[in-house]
Amino acid sequence: MKQLVQKLKDGEMGIVDVPVPVITSGMVLVQNYHSLISAGTEGSTVRTARKSLVGKAKERPQQVKQVIDTLKQQGPVQTYRAVMKKLDSYSPLGYSSAGKVIGVAQDVSGLAVGDLVACAGAGYANHAEVVAVPVNLCVKLPADADTGMAAYNTLGAIALQGIRQADPKMGETCIVIGLGLLGQLTCLMLRASGVKVVGLDIDERMVKLAADHCADEALSMSAPDVNDVVERMTGGIGADSAIITAATTSLDPVNLAGQLLRKRGTVVIVGSVPTGFDREPYFYKKELSLKMSCSYGPGRYDLNYEEKGQDYPAGLVRWTENRNMKAFQELISAGKIDLSYLTTHRYKLDDAVSAYNIIVSKTEDFIGILLEYDAHKEIVREKILVNTASTSSAESSQLGISFIGAGSYAMGNLLPNIQVSGDVALRGVITSSGTSARTVAEKYGFQYCAADEVDILGETETNTIFIATRHNTHFMFVKKALESGKHVFVEKPLCMTENELHEITDAYQGLIDSGCQRVLMVGFNRRFAPLAEQMKASLGSGAMSMLYRINAGCIPADSWIQDAEIGGGRIIGEVCHFIDFMTYMNGSLPCKVHAVSMLDPSNLDDTLNISLGFENGSIGTISYYANGSKALAKEYVEVYRGGKTAILNDFKELKVYSKGKPIKKKMLNQDKGQKVMVHAFLDACMGRSTIPVPFAETRAATMATFRVLGSLRTGEALPIG
Repeated sequence: MKQLVQKLKDGEMGIVDVPVPVITSGMVLVQNYHSLISAGTEGSTVRTARKSLVGKAKERPQQVKQVIDTLKQQGPVQTYRAVMKKLDSYSPLGYSSAGKVIGVAQDVSGLAVGDLVACAGAGYANHAEVVAVPVNLCVKLPADADTGMAAYNTLGAIALQGIRQADPKMGETCIVIGLGLLGQLTCLMLRASGVKVVGLDIDERMVKLAADHCADEALSMSAPDVNDVVERMTGGIGADSAIITAATTSLDPVNLAGQLLRKRGTVVIVGSVPTGFDREPYFYKKELSLKMSCSYGPGRYDLNYEEKGQDYPAGLVRWTENRNMKAFQELISAGKIDLSYLTTHRYKLDDAVSAYNIIVSKTEDFIGILLEYDAHKEIVREKILVNTASTSSAESSQLGISFIGAGSYAMGNLLPNIQVSGDVALRGVITSSGTSARTVAEKYGFQYCAADEVDILGETETNTIFIATRHNTHFMFVKKALESGKHVFVEKPLCMTENELHEITDAYQGLIDSGCQRVLMVGFNRRFAPLAEQMKASLGSGAMSMLYRINAGCIPADSWIQDAEIGGGRIIGEVCHFIDFMTYMNGSLPCKVHAVSMLDPSNLDDTLNISLGFENGSIGTISYYANGSKALAKEYVEVYRGGKTAILNDFKELKVYSKGKPIKKKMLNQDKGQKVMVHAFLDACMGRSTIPVPFAETRAATMATFRVLGSLRTGEALPIG
């Protein structure tokens, strides 16, 4: 299928072929008929992308700070990879569309194939022939709906949420400052609800449009009679509310709103304006309320609502983002608002770049710009060939490698360490979005990109699978890959439940018993770090005592990582790393565990101490803290054995204390062993070495995390079976 994309590095835009999305839980597959270009939001994105690196840095100082922090912690190589990953990636555009349902997930109700729907959401309702959208970001349309008008869905919901925050009553007066697309929609709905509307803008053309179509009065912000008009319309009381839909760095809109409102009036900020204001004489003396409006409404940015499809009870949250979208579409279908005048330009998808050139250069007057799609096109799910020249060499290679998932970690630590040669070829890649799959395929030389794991698991040329997806999918992909007879590398964790671990164990053992020697390895990279290997060699084998302190930092409770169903939490998702490291260091399996977490209202259990006992008598303490300072290095290890003490500081510095002067090893850049780990895995797959991490150790480290959770629940020490 075709999709409009942009590269953030230079702002280059184009239409590329990407895989048709697959239908996953809670999702609806939609063939777009129309999508709306948001001139404000998307225009800003495009203009920023076309700036120089210095210009981009000035626009986004917070991201510059993140780059500097990464440089301090991980060194220049990893920082460069992270930055270039972002800049080189195809970035989708668009977040408001309408079309026909061509597929629904089994757990979706209320929508069926053939229904017309309006869609919303950045990363979902893109400018593409087919989009996959969560059910709560879709609304069903009448069978005779005009999908061109319905494509205004997202901006309509945003405007409506701003109105709800202002809460104007019939007969009251509302000021709308900023008469672009969002402002025009706001005015239309205010008038439809019986509110008197005064529209203000600095653009005389937009003022005239508002006067002709959606406002009782429309004036330039600088007009000398603004106060007089508001006084006349309100009988000297002043406006009841003001909704700011402008985008500016000036305080003028907020201060003007304060000037025009009555006592105890309400100012609502929908657009992008500063929230500072002149306290005197308006906001303080009038006791004005200043409110922020959050995008489409309640549910926005809530993982449970948007990704899992969990609705809020109407009795508690009357107007969610989905219900706002429905209300907007009902106003259109009932003829209570007329959007026809807003659409000034229509382009076919293939000509979309021309539309953005108009927005950026402002060579023509515009308001609403629609992209049109071929409604009769047959949608075919197929692989997208990217590097056809590599086909012959790939088929003759000893290892044909494919990736399921290839996000930031894979692009920063796995793919750069795979050396393509006569023995190693990159076959296919699938990711959560077609644009990212295409980016990875082009950047690293994969033969094709796809959207369905069947395309990879079912081909004989692929005999090695890397899995780097969200945690809740690891079990499914690992099991399918093993059942397909592939070598498997999976990012941690191996799985998220004890039952899943048993199933993987049975599947792997079944391969071994059948004589099919395959490598199954989890990305426990720290044991491969150069300083870790030196640490182990300096201490020798035998019982030892170990301390591993992790200054983990805070991850918000609403992150997918903390979600019990998706990320599994930080114990399953990350603590497995440190249990494996101790297992490697002392050379025996963990056999018992006791854990205590700090009392915390969030109940995340990510600040805790874990005590481990090992089969050879070794003991270990993992201190995993999420409440520390970012200024402190993340990881610190102490190991004691036979009169020796070794200290490893953040995988940059090693000190070994014994008789005489301490031995010190220091690295210029942090090295957590990813390169050595990948090479060790590939060598084992090609039979050049033994399996670098015995499955018994991987299984024990995984089981230990489940027992940590059990110990936290029971307060008791538990055996690790």
